[in-house]
Amino acid sequence: MKTALVTGGSRGIGAAVARRLAADGYRVAVNYHFARAQAESLAEELGGIAVQADVSDSAQVQKMVDTVLEKFCQLDILVCNAGVAWQGLLQDMRDEEWRKVLGTDLDGVFFCCRAVLPHMIGQKSGKIVTMSSMWGQVGASCEAAYSAAKAGVIGLTRALAKEVGPSGISVNCVAPGVIDTEMNQKLGQEALAELAEETPLGRLGTAADVAGCVSFLCSPAADFVTGQVLSANGGLVI
Repeated sequence: MKTALVTGGSRGIGAAVARRLAADGYRVAVNYHFARAQAESLAEELGGIAVQADVSDSAQVQKMVDTVLEKFCQLDILVCNAGVAWQGLLQDMRDEEWRKVLGTDLDGVFFCCRAVLPHMIGQKSGKIVTMSSMWGQVGASCEAAYSAAKAGVIGLTRALAKEVGPSGISVNCVAPGVIDTEMNQKLGQEALAELAEETPLGRLGTAADVAGCVSFLCSPAADFVTGQVLSANGGLVI
């Protein structure tokens, strides 16, 4: 049985991805930073394991990957989903707030990819799915750091796909639009309603919508797909 590691997997999109991959037949390692109880409950539900790590810390990431390999002896799928956001004027953003966003959303992807690649290259196979955002494609006012980090994820994805393709590893990206998650509830119901109205499909996305995209990119149906950005945004950004 193949093994998948999902970062930021304790809730929201990450939890939906973990559930979908488990339904697809993968053993799933659910990464969490603080939400231990939620991660352990989900891991028990799926018959997998929960693994703690702050993805912005390279040492913790390496320990996490080592733990997964010790438990399952293989790692076939990496989904880099962990992320944080910050809203406000760029001129008001403190150094530590910038570093937190870039550290989690971009550095974390780098650390996770670097940690799994020796194993995937050794087995001559593997699939990596990164998580960007439509704001990484077009930018968002008052979310400069988040937009910059997510744009960086797209660049990293495309470059790494070329680098590791000869080793039988695919690297693709999902760029969600406005998804009905706990993180986006902070925008307020009025703003969310306006965004749903602006979306051509007439609704907000769901975590399950994004999980479906990840499932496809991890499946044999996507064996000849790499270096791509799959936009799950209901047509809001084309």
